[in-house]
Amino acid sequence: MKFGFDIDDTLIDLRAHAFELYNKKLGKNVEIEAFHALQRVEIHEPFGLSDTEGSAMWNSSLEDIYFTDCPIFEGALETLQALQQEGHDIYYITSRPKQYCKKTREWMISKGFPVAEGHFFCGMQDHEKVATIKSLALDVYVDDKPAVLETLQAVETEVILKNQSYNQHVALPRLYHWYGFESLVFA
Repeated sequence: MKFGFDIDDTLIDLRAHAFELYNKKLGKNVEIEAFHALQRVEIHEPFGLSDTEGSAMWNSSLEDIYFTDCPIFEGALETLQALQQEGHDIYYITSRPKQYCKKTREWMISKGFPVAEGHFFCGMQDHEKVATIKSLALDVYVDDKPAVLETLQAVETEVILKNQSYNQHVALPRLYHWYGFESLVFA
């Protein structure tokens, strides 16, 4: 089978990691409960930042957010390694900015993710992700972003939503924990 995965907030806990970095950079101690209560992707509101200030903070922190010790969701790495060992094709499709593509791919490999040549797609807007997913004719695609997955409902690809606080309004098959992935897909 052909499996596709978003990276940020699907395989790795990027936003929670960024939330911790914001606390350090801003000299604050905003509790993680504020993060878990967020109903949108952006994380700046609990820090008292406007949308403009939040966007500037995010953009100026990308290097730290992407390439420091961002945790992998428990079970994600082992799940993808098992899929590879079973002979499945694994593709990564991320909207990380193009200037971070090479370093992101290297980071994923250094963490142990199975990354085959030609199976890593980066720097894409949502519509480009959808076009790539369709052109690859993936059997299964996992993402946290409702806009991407809802667009794919009319195609053959089985879509799975990685559970996040900001996607609770979406009625799609939902992945709560990576150790449940294979039973969700192969049930």
